[in-house]
Amino acid sequence: MFSAIARVFRTPDLRRKIWFTIGIITIYRIGAFIPAPGVDYNAVQACLDMGGTDGGLYNFVNMFSGGAMLQVSLFALGIMPYITAAIIVQLLRVVIPRFEALQREGPQGQSKLTQYTRYITIALATLQATTLVSMARSGALLQCEIPIIPQDNLATILLMILVMTSGVAVIMWLGEQITERGVGNGMSILIFVSIAAGFPGSMAAIWTTQGWQTFTIVCLIGLTIVAAVVFVEQSQRRVPVQYAKKQVGRRTVGGTSTYIPIKVNMAGVIPVIFSSSVLMLPQVLMQFNEPAPGEEPSQIAQWIQQYFGTGAHPVYMVTFFLLTIGFTYFYVTITFNPNEVAENMRKYGGFIPGIRAGRPTENYLAYVISRITFPGSLYLGFIALIPLIAFVLIGADQDFPFGGTSILIMVGVGLTTVKQINAQMEQRNYEGLLR
Repeated sequence: MFSAIARVFRTPDLRRKIWFTIGIITIYRIGAFIPAPGVDYNAVQACLDMGGTDGGLYNFVNMFSGGAMLQVSLFALGIMPYITAAIIVQLLRVVIPRFEALQREGPQGQSKLTQYTRYITIALATLQATTLVSMARSGALLQCEIPIIPQDNLATILLMILVMTSGVAVIMWLGEQITERGVGNGMSILIFVSIAAGFPGSMAAIWTTQGWQTFTIVCLIGLTIVAAVVFVEQSQRRVPVQYAKKQVGRRTVGGTSTYIPIKVNMAGVIPVIFSSSVLMLPQVLMQFNEPAPGEEPSQIAQWIQQYFGTGAHPVYMVTFFLLTIGFTYFYVTITFNPNEVAENMRKYGGFIPGIRAGRPTENYLAYVISRITFPGSLYLGFIALIPLIAFVLIGADQDFPFGGTSILIMVGVGLTTVKQINAQMEQRNYEGLLR
């Protein structure tokens, strides 16, 4: 492993890209701890020390900001608005023909879709910044009565919203710089860093509160989960494709054999994010509709708190599992079009051995996708339940770092980045990153 790292840094161009990426990451992490204008840093730290911010909603959203949200910093919104905007644009391809046409236009269409994603990101960032500032003013954000915005006036509030929205724009720019001049996909790298930033604190909290026995169990569980995720993420069903020979002038072209790689987990981490977001809605509604002092909550509020207030209840777990399976099928359906694949194969003279071109090929691909998505959806469902099961078995839910969403993202980004580094090394040497 160390020799492979040494070979990477012996390549001048690759070394320069890696140091540039590290520099951008450093800027991103510094911005995550600089308080937004008008925020009392000492009051924020005092509220965090009280420990009132533990829970599914805070852990999930704060994870994607690298802890910046609860610090009420310049980058408090993190990368979450961009992720949401990217998902929205991808879903709009199904309902808006213009978006689907842009997807097929190649680099120019992709550039236009990227521009739309940026606009939607800024709009979402403005909305989320307004919500975040409102929660910070009322004390609902940190579950603390200490005022964290001493000068609570209109000018300060507008300035905070403007700065936090601008912070999202800066994060997008930093991600694009990594993509163009660094290593890997910039946005994915920043998400990876945001999630990884919480691991040392989580592991230290488990050691302090649960003891070294639980700490050892968590480490073993984590290594097992990572190995399983790597195995499944690399697994694929290869559908063979044969291209017929064609006579072009005096040359014979075609006649090649290839395959269509269909991954077991084609949906990635998106279904888990969808399911988590849907199950967070009742908690969000509960926070904005708290009863007045001395009043008892309504029966609906008590029912939501009992079954969906925490992830430890079996009803919550079963609902989470079923939602993940449903969203997996939904996302795979809108991202993989068997009709389009079959039509492209027919257009270029390709066929699946033993399957006729056209509608039979489309039906066969749909059958294969349905069969391969079922174990993929079960895999995502079980991975998503890992932190909830950890709460029941070892009581480490609040600090359990090997959650389904975090591990899926980190392993996926890690594998992609390693492949890109390996490809760049093979362009300059006969050896890649790994021998």
